[in-house]
Order: sequence, then C-alpha cells, then structure tokens
Amino acid sequence: MYILLFLGLFIILGYFAVTKAYKNTQDVLINKIDQTQNKSDPTLNILHLSDLHLEHISISPEQLYENVKGEKIDLIALTGDFLDRKRTLPKLIPYLRVFRKLNAAKGIYAVLGNHDYVLNSNNLQKLIETLEEHDCKVMQNESDTIHIHGRPVNIIGIDDFSTNRSDLKASYKELKNGMNLVLTHDPNIVLHMKKYYYDYLLAGHFHGGQICYPKAYHLAKMGKLTKMNMIKGLQSLDDKPFYISEGLGQTGVNIRVGSRPEITFHQLSVSQVETESLPAI
Repeated sequence: MYILLFLGLFIILGYFAVTKAYKNTQDVLINKIDQTQNKSDPTLNILHLSDLHLEHISISPEQLYENVKGEKIDLIALTGDFLDRKRTLPKLIPYLRVFRKLNAAKGIYAVLGNHDYVLNSNNLQKLIETLEEHDCKVMQNESDTIHIHGRPVNIIGIDDFSTNRSDLKASYKELKNGMNLVLTHDPNIVLHMKKYYYDYLLAGHFHGGQICYPKAYHLAKMGKLTKMNMIKGLQSLDDKPFYISEGLGQTGVNIRVGSRPEITFHQLSVSQVETESLPAI
C-alpha cells in the first residue's frame, strides 16, 4: 500500500517537474549587452540568435518577431545549429522571413554548427541554399567587410570547431584593417586564437547547459571552456571579449532546467582607430 502511494506521489511530482521544464522553453530571455566605450563613436547594433534546433523549439516565428520588432538592428548574426533532419527544412523558412522582415541595414550573416553537419552533403547544400535564398550570407572560413558611418567592420565567419571544420588561416586571409567581429558556433575556438585578433566574438553551442541540475555535468565532454565554467553569457580570454548564447531551441528533449532560451542584442562601438589583424604564424 505504502509503495503504491510512494509511486503515485513520485509520478505526480515527475509530471509537474517535466511540465515546468517544458514551460521553461517558452520563457524566452531577452538580453541586451552594451559594449559601447566612446559614446561619440558610431554603434553597431546586432541581433544574435543561436541554436534554433528547429526539431525542438517552443518559440514560433510570430513570437520571435513580437520580441524583436521595434529594436534598432543593423546586423543579424546566426551562429549555427539550425536543424539536423531534412524534413525540418521547411520549418526554417518562416523564421527566415521574420529575419528579412526586420530589414537589418547591414544584412544577415550565418555560420553552421555541428548539428547542421549531421545532414548529408545534398541536404546540407539545400540548407545553405535556403539560407542564401532568404538573404543570409553563409560563411565557412571566410570574411566580409561592412562599414558603419564609413568605419570598416570585418565580419569573420569561422566554421564549426567541434567537427574539425575551423580554418583560422583561411578565415583571416586578406583581412582588411578595421574592427573584427567573429561569428562561430563552438566557442572553444577562442582557446586557439591567441595569434588571431578579434574585438568581439559571438557563439552558442552549450545551450547554457540546457539541463543544469544541480550543475551541467554533461557539458564536461564539450571542451575545455566548460571546465573553466564558461558556458554562457559575456566572457573574456586574453583580454578579448566573447559571448556565448544559451540558444533559442533545445536539443535531445524539449525541456530546460536552470537555463532559458535566449534572444540577444549587442551594441558595439565602432572605433575610428583601425585595428591590425594579427596574421597566422
């Protein structure tokens, strides 16, 4: 009798715990990161989204738009892990339409993540083509330069580190002088960038742990940064700042414990002083 009562109570508590963990995936966190320094400098306003994981996402395109409309957005940065199944590809299109609707003056830039590379080569190409058809510039170890009030900003897209696709030398090839903004998926790449200068770096990959109870022990296998307790938010290494998004979607199961889906706005000063990128040695 007591065993049955205990089991019943355990099932009820488990049900409420899972329900709360699922509701957490709908409780989006909007972070605004002000990295401006000299108030007289022009600013670059970035909307950063990572890890949509469209197989497990609780934020609809309409909800996403409602959360970001009205904000000043110069550039949209998408740092990988859109999906990992071919059949999910049509689900991406309404989100891409939202991004286009936001009319980011300097465009939409994207890099790929480890889950995107689960796709076979044909389906991966379809993903890239879908992104590009909706005005996203997909960057695989390459750079582009935009100008903010005449001041150059290099957008450096480094391919996924966790699947051994990063090529720093190619990413920094023929880079112009100016501010360096790096987009990548796995932030562990920063541990290998001592000789490669950046002013700011955006990444994702860790989901803020997604399930952190009591701690995100499962992240230990995801690289040295997690062992340094650098799993989310604004961080710094070698006096260079980088930001790790908790991501908008989930992986594995659609629940979160001790983490929340994230939309991030970054405001950066674009200094008139040009920064010379350090070459590979």
